[in-house]
Amino acid sequence: MPIKFPHTITGSGEKITMLGTIVKDGVEILECDLEVKPKAGPPMHTHHRQDESFTVVSGTMAYQTLGEEVKYAYPGDSVTIKAGIPHKFWNAGDDLLKCKGYVTPPENFVYFLTELYKSINANNGRPGMYDGAFLLNRYKAEFAMLEIPAFVQKFIFPVVLFFGNLTGKRKKFSNAPVPVV
Repeated sequence: MPIKFPHTITGSGEKITMLGTIVKDGVEILECDLEVKPKAGPPMHTHHRQDESFTVVSGTMAYQTLGEEVKYAYPGDSVTIKAGIPHKFWNAGDDLLKCKGYVTPPENFVYFLTELYKSINANNGRPGMYDGAFLLNRYKAEFAMLEIPAFVQKFIFPVVLFFGNLTGKRKKFSNAPVPVV
């Protein structure tokens, strides 16, 4: 079943409302509204194919690309993270951080985050092992989570996938869109 917009997901101190897509100069752009509670934000991750941009509406955003110093963005500031650059961001203030967000091209971004947040909410703030393994394996051309040790991703995830598939856990992802290659 296709996702209808606006589409809101919440978890780990974040609320993301995906407003829909527009096409500008021949490029599809997903528009989002983000709200992030103080100290919350996603771990270090990479979008291999998507550029991600934020414009701070209110609050203070801290952001960091791998190996670089922490930087800050304030109301009216815009930050763009190009595809392939490992990064993280968080609310560095004491008030709710509100941002406008843009993802280009969206590809499987909406599905991936929707399922990831469902799993985070169902498993006390962390994705379930099978869910994380399935999503990161299926959409590895688009997304990576750098804070999951390489050993876990290379050796543990395949075992989790094998036994999870054997026991029918894959059924919950029967509507998963085709990965981009």
